[in-house]
Amino acid sequence: MLINNDTIIKDTDPLIRTKSEPVPLPLSKEDEDLLRQMHQYVVDSTDEEKAEKFNLRPSVGISAIQLGIPKQLTAIVIDDYDKEGNPIRHEFMLANPKIVSSSVQQAYLESGEGCLSVAEEHEGHVVRAARVKVRAYDLITNQYIEIRARGYLAIVLQHELDHFKGVLFYDHINKDDPFKEIPGALVI
Repeated sequence: MLINNDTIIKDTDPLIRTKSEPVPLPLSKEDEDLLRQMHQYVVDSTDEEKAEKFNLRPSVGISAIQLGIPKQLTAIVIDDYDKEGNPIRHEFMLANPKIVSSSVQQAYLESGEGCLSVAEEHEGHVVRAARVKVRAYDLITNQYIEIRARGYLAIVLQHELDHFKGVLFYDHINKDDPFKEIPGALVI
């Protein structure tokens, strides 16, 4: 399957609001191949040369519904820093991920969120949980894993898992006051 900016479903297509279904495990060859292609898209999208050559928009994650496939599959690749400031890469190919707990404390990205399926800019605070715990099958490690995420990784996980419910990031923006102050929120 060719994955590029032209084949990714946009928010003008009602299909993007479709609820995604869990996939059978172990993964079928078809689902495994799809997850690997999604992962490759995310990796290649941050390489300027490949992004230009293959018409890729930079991303840190993609979910299967963005390709018109309503399955609970998502690929995430984030370059970040640990508590000591050392570079760290979070890399997942997840099947059937579920948020099993989340913090009361809220968080949002100061610069706002974007999405491969959203062409227009939507300004405002996208308020999410500051910390989440996610359980899923991960194709990279070929096992069930538990991800304890905070900050940026937590936001990305929530963004991608929202796609399974047909929810887009701008659905979380306060329509009356997009930049409303959120007391105690972690601003990233």
